[in-house]
Amino acid sequence: MSHEVAAILRDYKVIAVVGLSSNKDRPSFGVAWYLQQHGYRIIPVNPNETEVLGERAYPDLFSVPSPIEVVDIFRRSEYVAEVIDQAIAIGAKAVWMQDGVVDETAAQRAREAGLLMVMDDCMAREHRRLLIEGSRQA
Repeated sequence: MSHEVAAILRDYKVIAVVGLSSNKDRPSFGVAWYLQQHGYRIIPVNPNETEVLGERAYPDLFSVPSPIEVVDIFRRSEYVAEVIDQAIAIGAKAVWMQDGVVDETAAQRAREAGLLMVMDDCMAREHRRLLIEGSRQA
C-alpha cells in the first residue's frame, strides 16, 4: 500500500464523492455506503441528486458549505480536469480517482498544488486492505 493511500485513509474523514448516485446498483453508491459505514462523512456531489445516503447533495465542489478533505471522483476521465481544478481551489487535501479514472495531467496539477493523489484505484478496496493489514499487525 502506498504512503498516499494509507495517509488519506488514516488522516482524512470528510469525503466529497463527485458523481455519487442514489442508484444502489452503481459502484459510487456501494463505495460511498461502505465508507460511510466505516466512519467517514460522505458529501454527495452530483447536480442530478438532491440527497444520497441521508446527506444533502451539491451540484459541484464550490457549492459545498463545509471543508472537504478528500475528493473521490466517480466521473469519466474526460471530466476529471475540471474536478481537480475545483479541488485545488477549495483547498482539499487529497484527490482519489476511482477504478478506470485516469488523467495524468490533472493528477500532476493536483500534486504540484500539494494534494495527495491516488489514481485508478478503489477507495473501499484499499480501506479493506488497510483493515486487514492492521489486524495482522495487532
